[in-house]
Amino acid sequence: MQQFETITKSYINGQWVKGNTGRVYSDLNPYDNSVIAEVNIASKAQMEEAFETAAAAQKEWAKSSVEERKAVIEKTAEYLKEHREEIVQLVSRETGGTILKANVELHLALEVLEEALNYAGEVGEVREVPAGVEGKVNRIYRLPLGVISSISPFNFPINLSMRTIAPAIALGNAVVHKPDIQVGLVGGVVLAKAFEYAGLPAGVFNMLLTDVEEMGDDMLSHPIPRLISFTGSTVVGRHIGEIAGRNLKRVALELGGNSPFVVLSDADVDQAVNAAIFGKYIHQGQICMIINRIIVHKDQHDAFVEKFVERTKGLAAGNPQDPNTVIGPLVNERQLEKALGFVEMAKKEGAAVALEGKREGNVLTPFIFTDVKNDGEVAQKELFGPIALIIKADSDEEAITMANDTEAGLSSAIFTSDLEKGEQYALQLDTGMTHINDQTVNDAPNIPFGGNKASGMGRFGNPWVVDEFTVTKWVSVQTKARQFPF
Repeated sequence: MQQFETITKSYINGQWVKGNTGRVYSDLNPYDNSVIAEVNIASKAQMEEAFETAAAAQKEWAKSSVEERKAVIEKTAEYLKEHREEIVQLVSRETGGTILKANVELHLALEVLEEALNYAGEVGEVREVPAGVEGKVNRIYRLPLGVISSISPFNFPINLSMRTIAPAIALGNAVVHKPDIQVGLVGGVVLAKAFEYAGLPAGVFNMLLTDVEEMGDDMLSHPIPRLISFTGSTVVGRHIGEIAGRNLKRVALELGGNSPFVVLSDADVDQAVNAAIFGKYIHQGQICMIINRIIVHKDQHDAFVEKFVERTKGLAAGNPQDPNTVIGPLVNERQLEKALGFVEMAKKEGAAVALEGKREGNVLTPFIFTDVKNDGEVAQKELFGPIALIIKADSDEEAITMANDTEAGLSSAIFTSDLEKGEQYALQLDTGMTHINDQTVNDAPNIPFGGNKASGMGRFGNPWVVDEFTVTKWVSVQTKARQFPF
């Protein structure tokens, strides 16, 4: 057993504390259902302590220097690099992801930390703007927002947690973080150990190993946090938005997707297939940006289907610890049953089975459907599994129209040999991100990452996240006695 599996405690005010609800959660490896760790669930009282601690600690952390904040970020990255192999193995075991996926995830988290060094100095910066009153000096300050409530999902727990936590801390805020309990070790314990190693002052980062059954909406409605950062489903995101709106809290919501992958009439089919294989099947399709619908011009349709099916047949499925595995297990049996429900839905709607998958424990081998109706129920769902839907379009224009026909608007992709046309079509797609001649799963810490429509609110990435996680304040100084009209 490695060090992280032995730490099954929450991290509050710089101390490792046992959850005191009396309930214990069995953290299972989704591939073989073996127990990785037994986790003591933290209570509402411990959550309250975490928020109170964070509020007090943030007042001091807000006074920290740029050098102090950068030193913590650098040491946090140093810890993750020094423990890379152990972390990668644990990501694979706890999330069911392949070794490739685990390495990609850790790499993305490190990129987020490295980018945070570039904007840590934004807090405390002062700029002057012209004044229309004689003798007045207008100064604009950027200040930390305060305490941030962070809630992260099961699929990319290190990266999608760090995406909120790193900028929050770099900009002088404090955080109370709740990872999905299914991945509490990599989504919570690993991060807390890294910040502890980095010398982050006690209380600036707090991590709760707990669940919705215990917390309810308290992480959302508590009066202390000024912003709720959540990555997860649109259904839950709407609920969070309602609560935040009533309490006038900011939100950073990265929600569900239904990403279209559009193959136009002049596309390079071979390269489109290469991209679609990766963008559909990485992490078994359990990514918000994953390709959800493949929309192919009729002239390219048959060739694309033939090649895509043949390539999919060659993907190795099974134990994610095997470096040859591409398709590992879904995160739990409930997610697998949900995916099988989508398979039955596609069949009932008359879609043709181009490749029949099968269940092997929690591993679902790929399914491919053709003759899918874009406005059918299955095409409008976020599948979150290795299920490919291929839709035929009669024209390039219809393909773009179909791509937009969803409430989601996170990521999208267009394949074409005419780059200028592709960019014009990209601007017509109502998504936060569009990738030309690439697949839909792309991320970087220096781009405006986020979705349109029901896929979320706010943008991560430098410099956009700076505005999300800080407040601006106007201070005017009247240097000369002002004459008033009455």
